[in-house]
Amino acid sequence: MSKRTFITVVIITLQISLHSCSKITTQNKSNKTSEMKSEGKKDLKNNIYDLSIKTMDGQEKRLSDYKGKVLLIVNVASKCGYTSQYEGLENLYRKYKDRGFEVLAFPSNDFGEQEPGTNDQIKAFCKSKYNVTFPLFDKIKVLGDGKSTLYERLVNNFEPSGDIGWNFEKFLIDKDGNIAGRYKSKVKPESEEMVEAIESKL
Repeated sequence: MSKRTFITVVIITLQISLHSCSKITTQNKSNKTSEMKSEGKKDLKNNIYDLSIKTMDGQEKRLSDYKGKVLLIVNVASKCGYTSQYEGLENLYRKYKDRGFEVLAFPSNDFGEQEPGTNDQIKAFCKSKYNVTFPLFDKIKVLGDGKSTLYERLVNNFEPSGDIGWNFEKFLIDKDGNIAGRYKSKVKPESEEMVEAIESKL
């Protein structure tokens, strides 16, 4: 093989090698980007910070405003066997609010029509009966057609998934807005299970 032919072969080999490396690097970058997008979507399903809710006064409230706080989201009712849990929720709120804990209560009439009142009536009841100081939000639907976007997110993205069973079911949200726990109505706000879960996130 002549010197000229040898040099030509070396150049061609190098070009093929560089092209292959570039292709692999591009593929790796593409795969990594796809993985990141996929992970982002997965995280978003379990996160509530992109959502907005309505206050009892009809004002829009972004859930991202609670960034850095631990939340307990509860669907509430004034004429339920679990209504006395308002007292426990208020006690929890007063105990931990200075450490970055919030209770967000959402009245709903979906179970046995146990919350028939208007927002003003609900607010007055909670204040006079239980001296509630944590925020109460606009009455919403948590079941069926018209289910709130927040509850659509909550019930479908934490195991066991599926619709809530009754009033005063609770969802624990961590400081990053991720759904971190789900507790049935019978789990009392001041129970050891609930307190330990909250303290682990604070």
